[in-house]
Amino acid sequence: MRLIARYAKDKGKHFEIVTYYDEKIESEFVSKQNPKIKTLSHTHPAAIWFERKMQDDFGIKSEDAFDVRPLLHHERFPHTLHPMRKSFKKKESEAMAFEPYSYEVIEGESVFQVSVGPIHAGIIEPGHFHFSQAGEEMLHLEVRHFYTYRAIEKMLEGKTLWEAKPIMERISGNESIAYQHCWRDIVLEASQSKCPDTLQKRHAFLLELERVIHHLTDLGFIPNDAGFATALAFASKLSEDARRKMQELTGHRFGFGAIDFENRLIDIQSLQAWLDALKASVADFETWIMDVPSLWDRLDTTGKLTQHKAAKYDTVGIVARASGIALDRRSNDFYAAHGFELLTQKSGDVAARFKLRIAEVQNSIKMMQHLIEVDESICTIGSIHDGEYVSFCESSIGELFMAIDIKEGVIERCFIRDPSFINWQAVHLMMRNDIIADFPLINKSCDLSYAGNDL
Repeated sequence: MRLIARYAKDKGKHFEIVTYYDEKIESEFVSKQNPKIKTLSHTHPAAIWFERKMQDDFGIKSEDAFDVRPLLHHERFPHTLHPMRKSFKKKESEAMAFEPYSYEVIEGESVFQVSVGPIHAGIIEPGHFHFSQAGEEMLHLEVRHFYTYRAIEKMLEGKTLWEAKPIMERISGNESIAYQHCWRDIVLEASQSKCPDTLQKRHAFLLELERVIHHLTDLGFIPNDAGFATALAFASKLSEDARRKMQELTGHRFGFGAIDFENRLIDIQSLQAWLDALKASVADFETWIMDVPSLWDRLDTTGKLTQHKAAKYDTVGIVARASGIALDRRSNDFYAAHGFELLTQKSGDVAARFKLRIAEVQNSIKMMQHLIEVDESICTIGSIHDGEYVSFCESSIGELFMAIDIKEGVIERCFIRDPSFINWQAVHLMMRNDIIADFPLINKSCDLSYAGNDL
């Protein structure tokens, strides 16, 4: 049974703890006077971040957990403040005395520690990677994020679904369309409305376009991190063309505001011509890149994640499928009717994640060719009904989960679990027995979001 999410709700006199599995949903109530829950981390290791997040957000402690350190609260954050409680109204607070964070390390003769980040060269967001090293060999890695805690879940409280949308679609730039898909499905369910087939096709087309953009970006950067910069130049050109196509179709390079309930005219002939050209270019790229022995010498067997460990850590997306786990939220009748194929690899290494991206780009192009249609539909959205709603979407990174409670027409509680929140916890499993120079290569092969992880 796969763990999807675990989160808390402030229900006034008590907390409700909701645990989502792929097969069932569990709910329990704990007292506010002494809030404690039993940890799930011994059977589901990825539960530990959910539980540490609840500890920081609500003050709920996990009994028998193997890790009770703060997750969101950094060295000067007042640990007695729990921002997700309804009673929390502060706009600012004084920093407490510096309290060093105790990293997980391996110690021993000739073992030393290497810290990377949280500030990095370039424009990526902050993230800290703490290595225990024996020479060049990585013995252990601890990933630490949440340096730009934006309080998005708190920010969304009291907003209508329409007011929340501009915030949600900007949570993570490489998943903007996917976040909008989740928002759309909740709007439709809460209003008891139906999305016309032609409009659904348009939305699916944009989701595949977003996937293509980011897979192509990764197909350039993964070889680049192995010293093969020519691949980056080639793939970046294709990715930029796709990004411009996104702007042409939606008015924004990242597709902000793209998922709505209006019909929009598109130039089908031009779009088909671009897809035909992209299909040929990706085929050429595959033929070329598969015949570079020095590259595959770096990719093969590097950053291996076994199927057993991928399942144990409840991984999703490319990370799971490259290790042989057949998991994709697009596995339904709608996508199957438009050419979707559930693709996997078995070796679980960087090479598998790279090959899988090529195959998924090709499948996305095939789907997009089926999904193009003149949209003349009209979708009328009814009034929003109070209730508890959840939605899923397969982003370019993996399964995105969103849960929203509506009360008196506005958001009472919003919980979002980006696929990166799960997959970041499995990255350390890929590092053992590889050299530290392979860390950027392994990390990039997973293409995890910092922003989506750090709400």
